Amino acid sequence: MNTPQPSQPAAGRSPGAAAKDPLTLRELDAIGVDRLNGVGPQRRKALAEVGVESVFDLLTYYPRRYVDRTAQAPISEAEIGSEITVVADVLSVSSRRLRGGRRLVSVDVTDASGVLSVVFFNQAWRERQLTEGRTVALFGKVENYRGRKQMTNPVVDVLSGGSTADRSASADRTGKIVAIYPQSETSGIVTWDVANWVAEAQRRCAGRGIADPVPSRWRKRLGLASRSRALADIHDPPSMADRWAARDRLVFDELMRVQLMLRSQRLAREAHELGIAHEPTGTLIEAFHRRLPYTLTGAQQRAMAEIDADVSMLRPMHRLLQGDVGSGKTLVALHALLIAVQNGHQGALMAPTEVLAEQHYFALRALLDGFEVPDEGRLGGRRPLRLCLLSGSSSATQRREVLVQVATGSADIVVGTHALLEESVKFASLSVVVVDEQHRFGVSQRARLRESGRDDRRIPHLLVMTATPIPRTAAMTVYGDLDVSVLDELPPGRTPIATQWVRGPLATESMWIDVQREIEAGRQAYVVCPLVAESESLDARSAEQTHAELSAGALAGLRVGLLHGRLPMPEKEATMARFRAGDLDALVATTVIEVGIDVPNATVMAVLSADRFGIAQLHQLRGRVGRGSHASSCYLVSDEDPTAIAVERLSALAATNDGFELAERDLELRGEGTLFDERQSGRSDLKLASLVRDLHWVQAARDAAADLITADGDLDAHPALADEVDWFASRRDPDYLQRS
Repeated sequence: MNTPQPSQPAAGRSPGAAAKDPLTLRELDAIGVDRLNGVGPQRRKALAEVGVESVFDLLTYYPRRYVDRTAQAPISEAEIGSEITVVADVLSVSSRRLRGGRRLVSVDVTDASGVLSVVFFNQAWRERQLTEGRTVALFGKVENYRGRKQMTNPVVDVLSGGSTADRSASADRTGKIVAIYPQSETSGIVTWDVANWVAEAQRRCAGRGIADPVPSRWRKRLGLASRSRALADIHDPPSMADRWAARDRLVFDELMRVQLMLRSQRLAREAHELGIAHEPTGTLIEAFHRRLPYTLTGAQQRAMAEIDADVSMLRPMHRLLQGDVGSGKTLVALHALLIAVQNGHQGALMAPTEVLAEQHYFALRALLDGFEVPDEGRLGGRRPLRLCLLSGSSSATQRREVLVQVATGSADIVVGTHALLEESVKFASLSVVVVDEQHRFGVSQRARLRESGRDDRRIPHLLVMTATPIPRTAAMTVYGDLDVSVLDELPPGRTPIATQWVRGPLATESMWIDVQREIEAGRQAYVVCPLVAESESLDARSAEQTHAELSAGALAGLRVGLLHGRLPMPEKEATMARFRAGDLDALVATTVIEVGIDVPNATVMAVLSADRFGIAQLHQLRGRVGRGSHASSCYLVSDEDPTAIAVERLSALAATNDGFELAERDLELRGEGTLFDERQSGRSDLKLASLVRDLHWVQAARDAAADLITADGDLDAHPALADEVDWFASRRDPDYLQRS
């Protein structure tokens, strides 16, 4: 493996010292994995499919579990009733069908000391996995069946293909703690292959070593191993204690890189960006609060006070407003937008879909009806406050009118979709930007709207909103560059939603009777169609089929509407208008209704094939009911035999309406990597760290970042660490260096 020079040398390194310096993560990431023996074009392609393209990727392709072969017993010494690990070769495999259609796969394995029978119920794929000659690790309970030792449905790891070399490698690992890596059956990558490549990479790195840019005082304070030691012990631990120590160090590294990047971005922004200071009180704001239909919750008042403090300063606001479904985020956002208008500027609200943008437009229009703003050019010195909508489906005439109003300043608040980002949209004086469901927009999209809103290069204040509750540890890590306001109270009049998990034809029939009963009482219903695939055409077909079946069956004789993403915008608008007006009894829809739809008379929802949806999406969907004073229900209809993780999700939703509690459970079930993908594109930042289990390391990483970064966001005193953070940031977001 001839180590190439890094694409960009670490700051502070003298050119003559490059050959002797330890390898940085940037350099390891520049070395293709195909430099290793045995990784030809086919293997390189297979590794790329599991995210391994460089030596850095390989060294951080961490084991998913470990087999402790220091206490491993041969088959001949395995005691009946004991739970043990057996490493053996497959002798034979067969299968047969049982009564009821289930299949039994029988496997005999041997380790030279004896033979063990292994049976798998209803796992037909095991016959393809456990072919003759393969070496496998089996963990399970040893039983006595007709005088033979047997395991039933044990945990299985395929270690090799069963060649002489493979068996020799297996013997070499006897008496050790053996790492078991994530494996790909389709690509043919097995754990022995990965272990061999990791060992070779470690050997080739040994000459120079691996750089450790974390200051020694922080390593000592936290009792952390060196990075080289940790990367060695995570793959080949002398003991389980060494494995845990290695994990602690690598978890800290992952979290610290995120915290350093976010804190650096934030401090640099605060040091260099200049915004517009606003007076947060005045007649317009006072009139808005007087006309509110109900008393604000304490959480809403707190969030508004935090926004007032932010916008009164020259430093641009950069705040996340997160709140559960129905917690009143729209009123808080309108409060921020009206501060801009009151101070003679403009506000913009950007939403990810046309349906949501229109919903915001109609909601704001109702709240702002009759409001006036100063206008010296008009008789009486006042004019009506002007609210505009700009979306991709706006007609050419509508678009021209809105663009003129936005450019001249006669449009006070503009609601729109991605259309607001187009070059033709020029604001007269944009000073407050609100981005709803912000995880659906990239960082560069938000930045473009803020940076293109003014000619004087002043930066508008930014409020980003999400209706997906975020666990505290995730908010600290994923959104560490934002101030956070939380709406954790429901406004008066909102009713809890009774949620039931429905399985089987009898329960489903009973549910439709309940839906009909609710409609007969004058209420309305949503029916959410199965999520067929990530395809608008497939989802539309599913919705159309469900609409036809229900109209002729369970909802026959009722006024049933249809809404999905492929309908023309005028048809979507007309359907939603009819549903809001009560001219439809039920609305069959895809997840286009997930956010923003507000019909207080809709009190019942049936989500079909609910086991195909995630916790967050199901919680968002059921938030479309319970928006009025009537008791509301949500039925989650699943297959009769859902997966174990689907059972966990549906049970959690039936147990609580608390979005923050559900967010914590969701994080436990699906892991952390997807959190970052929701925020922006890029590779997963956390491979080992768990935001559920590693709260103390999150806090330690925040403390270290606060200590190491100067007030203007620089890491000048730690050039190697600064280089690593720049490299890390460019991996997760290629435009990072150009924007920072």
